[in-house]
Amino acid sequence: MTGPKWAVATERGRYYRDPAGGPDLISVTNCLSAIAKPALTPWAAGMTADAVIADPIAVARRARTEPAALRRELVAVHRQYTERAQNLGTRVHNRAQAQVLGVPYPDDDEVEPYARQLARWFRLWQIDLGADVEAVETTVMHRQYGYAGTGDLWVWLPTGRYRRRQLWLVDYKTSAEKPVDTVYDEQPLQLAGLRHAPEWLLPDDTSERAPRPHRTALLNLRPRGHAFIEVPSGIEQFRAFLAAMRTARYLHSAPSAYPTVVPPWAPGATDTRKAA
Repeated sequence: MTGPKWAVATERGRYYRDPAGGPDLISVTNCLSAIAKPALTPWAAGMTADAVIADPIAVARRARTEPAALRRELVAVHRQYTERAQNLGTRVHNRAQAQVLGVPYPDDDEVEPYARQLARWFRLWQIDLGADVEAVETTVMHRQYGYAGTGDLWVWLPTGRYRRRQLWLVDYKTSAEKPVDTVYDEQPLQLAGLRHAPEWLLPDDTSERAPRPHRTALLNLRPRGHAFIEVPSGIEQFRAFLAAMRTARYLHSAPSAYPTVVPPWAPGATDTRKAA
């Protein structure tokens, strides 16, 4: 299994090609990259501090003998950790898709604890994978607003009045270290973007109207536990998501440099009053 079929990595982040030939669609997660995340700076500093604390003698020795190389390595510590976490998350998502579809998946000792937690969640909710799962790893689009994204799981659960079945959009979140009840501010916006997209792509690259989920949730998977956390994704969250999307699109199209203004009497200067 690979990433979403129509997703492409660009220097501006992930975009989706429109199989119908329309303009490229910015990805939901790319939109949210425009939101400031103040927790990232202390987290990155903590990763660097941990690397120093792990071997302070070697770090002190290299600080004298090869300070430039040491600095490059310490600066890159948090990126390396992020790449490892993203790689693990991708493998867990692929394993989850294989679980739902009932297809083989290569042995992966690091991924299996998460797969067991997902299987446990299926058992606790008595989910019939054939009857209750509406879709898995499916790309949705909102051509009017110009974005697309891929949802992890649409599943029917008996959560309505009198245990009436309701359609949930579930997003898997994996971590080896974060508390099982972790929710970040931008995650409801992510689910709102996915929930309010009116179309989804079919295997033959055509699209049809997507069902509107009744509710949305995170399924936080950890090696030794899991938590199913409902998060809001109504009109308020959708408006906030659209604001983030517009900000991201502006930043992606903004010029990289602006003209320097000099006094009109400087040598070679243009009379800005005439230009105005």
